[in-house]
Amino acid sequence: MSDTPERLTDPPSVKKGKRSLEALLDLLRAMRLTGGIFLDAKFSAPWSVSAKVAPEDCAPFTVAPRHIIAYHYVTEGRCLLKVGDERPIEVESGEIVVLPRNDRHVIASAMNLRPVSADHLIQAAPEGGPAKIVHGGGGERTSILCGFLGNDLAHNALIALLPSVLKLDATDGASGDWIKGTFHFAARELAAGQANSPMILAKLAELLFMEAVRRYLAFQPTSANAWAAGMQDQVIGRALGLLHGQIARRWTTEDLARELSVSRSAFAERFTRAIGEPPMRYLARQRFEQASAQLKETADPIARIAYDVGYESEEAFSRAFRREYGMPPAAWRRANALAGS
Repeated sequence: MSDTPERLTDPPSVKKGKRSLEALLDLLRAMRLTGGIFLDAKFSAPWSVSAKVAPEDCAPFTVAPRHIIAYHYVTEGRCLLKVGDERPIEVESGEIVVLPRNDRHVIASAMNLRPVSADHLIQAAPEGGPAKIVHGGGGERTSILCGFLGNDLAHNALIALLPSVLKLDATDGASGDWIKGTFHFAARELAAGQANSPMILAKLAELLFMEAVRRYLAFQPTSANAWAAGMQDQVIGRALGLLHGQIARRWTTEDLARELSVSRSAFAERFTRAIGEPPMRYLARQRFEQASAQLKETADPIARIAYDVGYESEEAFSRAFRREYGMPPAAWRRANALAGS
């Protein structure tokens, strides 16, 4: 018997899944997120507020980002959180909720209460720290740290595929200790009026978001979406990362296969089997999804949007968009603006 201790390693299938997940999360790392904790909220039952992170909330930390990811960490008590017509989510002390698309939401002690706007309750901190809210009827207490992450991408395909709310238990799993410890550090700094480490808090929030996405994707069935399928196959995971990370590049199936060091035919078959459609069809659909999101959510010129998603001219983009949606992009933008008004 060898005197050398046996080295414990993951089985090949686990290693493969980890490498694929890392390839997908590389796309999130490339987003260059900035952020911080901007609000220390103290509530007492009964209470109900309607909230959404506004660009001005980000001002102490960064220039107003084009895309905002909101999150809340409940440090004491409990609350309910509801987005639109979705079912409320119960959040207890030690749990964190992340809203990848910064949807307007209601946070409350009970859902049968009329919410008031959080904007009217926020009090600027005189010492220059995070703003504060103290609100409620004097009953059971709930304390929440509110923060954001921001970037300048108009649209991110992975974020678009995530649910409106991700929930993390800071005490659960191998990563629970560092989440709980670092947030407790942030809470102590905030309580002492010494939150003068915005870079540390921003990095904490970025790691928290990555962990929330990692946990969510890890528990998705392969058939749920392309990203979950990509986690099962290292080559497909890397392909998705390349396509979404360089969506404007003039890709061909041959280019992708060459980047991945596999044959074109084997890659095309493998991709279609995992994702359910050929690589170039998948890319075209993602480009249209990004373009439609920019048309709906921004005032960017159509020529700029066409360039952002890989078209050399506005005319070529408009023809392709009309084939896909049945109307040119300008008309589609007007129709969706009216529908949302």
